[in-house]
Amino acid sequence: MNQAYTIYGALGSGSVPVEATLTLLGQPYTVVEAPTWEGAAQQAKVAGVNPLKQIPALVTPDGETITESAAILIWLADRFPEARLAPAPDSPLRGQFLRWMVFVPAAIYSLFWVRDEPSRLGGPDPEVQARIKAATAERIAACWEMMEGQLDPGRYLLGDDLTVLDLYVAVVSRWGPRRKRFYEVAPKMSQVVRRVDADPRLAAFWAERFPFVEGWESRGAAG
Repeated sequence: MNQAYTIYGALGSGSVPVEATLTLLGQPYTVVEAPTWEGAAQQAKVAGVNPLKQIPALVTPDGETITESAAILIWLADRFPEARLAPAPDSPLRGQFLRWMVFVPAAIYSLFWVRDEPSRLGGPDPEVQARIKAATAERIAACWEMMEGQLDPGRYLLGDDLTVLDLYVAVVSRWGPRRKRFYEVAPKMSQVVRRVDADPRLAAFWAERFPFVEGWESRGAAG
């Protein structure tokens, strides 16, 4: 039996919080690099484990396949409770943890299916596509702002313990309309994601899998 996890993912993608979680857990894993947005050849790499040809997908050492980033993160946190990367099932914080772990992909992450290729809904007209990009940027910012208003973070989003929710938000907030907009609408959450960015345990990981290159925080509807 393979003792390592296999992640189908890509640089800067939704696999990054999963990879970060396994890094913190000290679990061995390999990445099958599959930027599916680049076309059929990359999608074919994933088709055998996820018929939607989307990443991330995780294959466990037991051979089980798990898809959907939030599901993978929750499963990993619960699989290794000693790491305290999620509130325990009987914790008073568990309900809010699950709420926000579902909110991020349902309200925000899902919009990138449209943003990454506006022609999927808007057709070939560049003006329509530009309006879709702008509208989804505003919706994403509004969702972050709403989440900000419902949270009272400590060092991290749910208190003093780092959870997979913090890793998830730290990554997704770096996608368009990018961090400068996020900082504007979610100042309390911004302090948390900056803390996750600076976590020394992840310094080498970020440099490899989602580096802080010039302009990564830039603002713009097309970003």
